[in-house]
Amino acid sequence: MAAITALTELLGSLDPILHPGTFAFCQLPEAAVVPADAIGWFREAEGVSVILPIAVARASGWVVSLELAWITLAVHSDLAAVGLTATVATTLAAQGISCNMVAAFHHDHLFVPADRADEALQWLQQLAANSSENVISS
Repeated sequence: MAAITALTELLGSLDPILHPGTFAFCQLPEAAVVPADAIGWFREAEGVSVILPIAVARASGWVVSLELAWITLAVHSDLAAVGLTATVATTLAAQGISCNMVAAFHHDHLFVPADRADEALQWLQQLAANSSENVISS
């Protein structure tokens, strides 16, 4: 399936999936190697940030400041699509749910506080349902 760029179609096809487990963003010590089971990593001026299962972070002795749930938007979003991140983040922000989004080649991934994961999933499902209704009625 081709990547989708139209915002209305993206929103109507979100298909959010909650992954099992709990995750963390950690800053690696200078000499540390990115663990093989890291979900993702990014090099910043201040050092390397990684996203990994919380058990790996704790076993490595790295600081965990927030326990996160991982939600993948299964829709194949085009990297050039406009408005998806803003709409999703705004929807969750209206409910007081923080959201760290990571765009990968095929999908967007959200990291939300673990204790609000089910609520975030419900809001994303509602966003998709409302967007689908708007597509059908327009």
